[in-house]
Amino acid sequence: MKFEIKNRLTGKTQFTAEIDSKPNESYNIRLGMAIKVAIDKDADLSGAYLSGAYLRGADLSGAYLSGAYLRGADLSGAYLSGADLSGAHLRGAYLSGADLRGAYFRDANLSGADLRDAPECLKIKDIHKKVYEAASKKNALDMDDWHTCETTHCRAGWVTHLAGDAGRVLEWQVGTPAAAAIIYMISDPELERIPDFYCTNEVALENMKRLANA
Repeated sequence: MKFEIKNRLTGKTQFTAEIDSKPNESYNIRLGMAIKVAIDKDADLSGAYLSGAYLRGADLSGAYLSGAYLRGADLSGAYLSGADLSGAHLRGAYLSGADLRGAYFRDANLSGADLRDAPECLKIKDIHKKVYEAASKKNALDMDDWHTCETTHCRAGWVTHLAGDAGRVLEWQVGTPAAAAIIYMISDPELERIPDFYCTNEVALENMKRLANA
């Protein structure tokens, strides 16, 4: 059968997939099948409406999902290495056990995402105050490099550094930006959007200060 994937903003068909679906299979399962077909064909799903998609254990490596609406999607155990999820809406998505190595989360909405496999030791108490306190010291912030030296890091680098050994292990496993995104969400589940890890020192400090004072 043919299954159409729509754009979240325009409602227009973004990709049409031929899927082998049974009559009793749910919309979420069919959507997941269509997404897999699209990714196999290197289709660009940026901005697509993918809410509730069943993608458990799927290989989504390198997928173009920038700005996609993935609220409530089941991505548990999925392989997301190198996937572009910048600006994606992942509120309430199931990410338990997902492989996030190298995934790009710039400005993604991960509020309420299921990260239950992430250990409690990654949690930083009062994360916004601690990150701002560390990064606002003289010559402590360099947004051009994850880690310049032991006392100078970018924003994401400070987050993984402040998480201690657990943060360094996670960073080694999934990369600095993905690790920092996970630590932020574990430490502040109410945070709606992942901070920008690619802006200037001035913009980063201003945002860190606002969150610390909130």
